[in-house]
Amino acid sequence: MYYSSFCILAIILHIIINRDVLKHGKKEEVGGPRYRYRQFLLALQGFYLADVLWGFLVEYKLRIFAYADTMLFFLSMAFSVLLWTKYVVAFIGRNGRRAKSFLGVGWGIFLFVVVSLIVNFFYPFVFSFSQDTVYFAGRGRYILLGLQFLHFFLIAVYSLVVSLKAEGRDKPHYITVFVSGGVMTLFIALQMGDAFAPFYTIGCLIANCLLHVFVEEDEKHEQEKITAVAQKEKERYNQIAMSLATDYEAIYYINIETGKYIEVSASQMYQSMNVPKTGADFYKETRENAFRYAHPDDRAFAVSMYYKEKMLRNLEGHRSYSYKYRIMVGDEARYFRFVVMLSDDKEHFVLCAKDIQDTMSAETELLEEQKKIVTFSQIAESLAANYDVIYYVDMESGAYDGYSSGNIFGQPDINEHGSDFFAEAAKNLEILIHPQDRDRMRTVLDKDHLLTALEERKEYIVKYRMIINGEPQHTRLSVRKTSDGKHTILGVENIEKEVLREKEHLHALNTEKELARRDELTGIRNKTAFIELEKAIQENLDSGMKYLPFAFLVCDLNDLKKINDTKGHKAGDEYIRSSAKLLCEIFKHSPVFRVGGDEFVVFLRGEDYLSRKTLIKRLHEESVANRDRQDGPVIAAGLAEFIPEKDSVVSEVFDRADHKMYENKRALKKNVS
Repeated sequence: MYYSSFCILAIILHIIINRDVLKHGKKEEVGGPRYRYRQFLLALQGFYLADVLWGFLVEYKLRIFAYADTMLFFLSMAFSVLLWTKYVVAFIGRNGRRAKSFLGVGWGIFLFVVVSLIVNFFYPFVFSFSQDTVYFAGRGRYILLGLQFLHFFLIAVYSLVVSLKAEGRDKPHYITVFVSGGVMTLFIALQMGDAFAPFYTIGCLIANCLLHVFVEEDEKHEQEKITAVAQKEKERYNQIAMSLATDYEAIYYINIETGKYIEVSASQMYQSMNVPKTGADFYKETRENAFRYAHPDDRAFAVSMYYKEKMLRNLEGHRSYSYKYRIMVGDEARYFRFVVMLSDDKEHFVLCAKDIQDTMSAETELLEEQKKIVTFSQIAESLAANYDVIYYVDMESGAYDGYSSGNIFGQPDINEHGSDFFAEAAKNLEILIHPQDRDRMRTVLDKDHLLTALEERKEYIVKYRMIINGEPQHTRLSVRKTSDGKHTILGVENIEKEVLREKEHLHALNTEKELARRDELTGIRNKTAFIELEKAIQENLDSGMKYLPFAFLVCDLNDLKKINDTKGHKAGDEYIRSSAKLLCEIFKHSPVFRVGGDEFVVFLRGEDYLSRKTLIKRLHEESVANRDRQDGPVIAAGLAEFIPEKDSVVSEVFDRADHKMYENKRALKKNVS
């Protein structure tokens, strides 16, 4: 009874302090910290219950039931450890190797317990009971508690490390996780020393109380603040919606995919038609209402307008569209106009219904006003998406309206108006335009020049540089003529990042091409580069161009195969690198190509061509010296000069040099033998 009393107290406190999480936690985001915490609390509740029963069953010597409850005790303990680990990982918000390691250990402890309990049926590895229900702890119990001790200790240390880097409200939360992990570590150690004391249960209770007081309650209060703010925002949006609804008979907010909708209406006339405030299928219900209330002559048209596919199709390429038909209000047929727009999240329709019966005579004026509203939305949308500044200029008077998001000038949003755009532009370009671009932009921002430029094209685009905060910024000006032919729209956008990306892309391409022409082992040009050289020379010869004097030196390394066979390929690679280095040192002013495993070609020109005999003599002497002392590269080489009167194909020069190289190779080997 003494043992169970602690566990009963733990259950009572557990339910009292965690009632809110246990009741509402399942509504939280799946996998989130609060959701994981509720799972842990439920598992812990099961552990407490098993611990309570254990005290009674052992005391009253119900051996079989005590054995089964002990199995449940260890299983619920391991399960609660696993769910505690999942909660800590979700709470700290880490998804890296450490989080996976903690989860792996949690699963490992759980699986270890499952396997150990199965083994315990056949061999008392974890625990056993005597015939008179006396409990004996096995080695498996100490291994399990030891693993938990280490696990909680590591989690506590990791939480402490995270807390040192945390700021604001997160810091005390992480410290609490550290302290609760430390508490569990302490009480597990005590439990290992006394199998008949409820230290583990006490540790769980204290750790749970710490989390509740310093984490969950704080999170709850913070959530209440957020909810209060959200409620105020909701009320504010409702007030805005109702204010807008005074201009319309009704406004519908419709989920495009599901058809669920909300209706806001301030019109008693529209409310008298008993249209639902909310619904699950806007398309079906509205078609039914259109069939019921639309004028018989307009009924087929009205019904056809409320299909999802058609509404989407009508919005393709447009911000909004409108239509009208007559609705029977009592015995009176009244014209209604419906405007359909796409919300900013692209997931909802906004449909506005307006009674226009009393203003049909002024429909032209109303349409113009509607056009202004839609045009302003389009300008604002275009501004946000594409431009930093937009100017709407009257080409006859020079009067203009401008809207700036401030992105390009480092200022807040501004609306500006003026009476002479071109005069002000001429004045401002002396300050804002880069000195090297000013003369060109004076010409561009001339009214007659713009009118001429737009006569034969829809859009006139100019790139230049502006001085912003003392730094040049690449900028693009796009000029278009409006449909009335009397106005132009000038859009200004900062393209500094775009220009930078283009430069980086070009640099990357050039780097990639250069790497493709380099031999990976030696760093000199490779066969691809040599083929390009041959092709370029041949194209010049074919076009009749008188080519400058040049020669090919074809080289081959002696004994590379022998080195590879006797000393290994690493020594062979070093032999190839030293040979390339020797060729580059001798023929300093000529490109050297590696065209095969042990084959090199030197393209002699300029100073090296004039000194070719001296340079080749030096190469031969160094090769002979290296051969005699058996140290260093031995290179056989053959030289052939381009003869304009004789050679029409580049390969002919190469073939002659290749033939001479083989003669030299035989001579070098003959001297060796």
